[in-house]
Amino acid sequence: MKIDCNIDWDVSEGLTPYPEAVARMETLQAAIRDENARELIWLLEHPPLYTGGTSADPAELLSTAFPVYDTGRGGRYTYHGPGQRVGYVMLDLAKHGKDVRCYVHALEGWVIAALGRFGVEARRAEGRVGIWCDTKNGQEAKIGAIGVRIRRWVTMHGFAVNIAPDLNHFGGIVPCGISEYPVTSLADLGIDASMQDFDAALRASFPDFLINLAKASGNCTVAPE
Repeated sequence: MKIDCNIDWDVSEGLTPYPEAVARMETLQAAIRDENARELIWLLEHPPLYTGGTSADPAELLSTAFPVYDTGRGGRYTYHGPGQRVGYVMLDLAKHGKDVRCYVHALEGWVIAALGRFGVEARRAEGRVGIWCDTKNGQEAKIGAIGVRIRRWVTMHGFAVNIAPDLNHFGGIVPCGISEYPVTSLADLGIDASMQDFDAALRASFPDFLINLAKASGNCTVAPE
């Protein structure tokens, strides 16, 4: 199947300040809705920081060693920092299907498929947000976070996947409000993968993400090859 969608990709080098990223997303979100601007997949890294979603509980912020930002995305506290691939997904769901649950499910599936290219059996977990897998000792751990904000059916924010961050930095929060399970990364799993390697896996898995979104919504142009 072939998806007829005009979507740009941008990969930022270095560390992008969080306020700068939010400002760009908000500007593009309005432009996509009001000016038919091109949709965007934006891949980047942030300096060490914590963000609190709309359900964030102040009791789950255990340290202010890094800057803390309130954000309009869903979810609770999340860490961002070097070695973590953040993907900001700016799509017009008027073109891809006005179904928030379908969109989030497809986004999770995209990250799971990309991790699968490294032999990681990642998965969703009933009743727990994020992307999960087993560590080398068989313990279930979180390897990726999902958090979205949708305004007038245009998406922003997206996902964060741990490639090789300093996992000790997660100790300043209760990640996504879940304290019973640890956090892991590709490096922690013994997988030597660069940021560029993971970006390539995201690109390779992206067509299936769009196809899955289209199949579920029935609202994107899908044609046989």
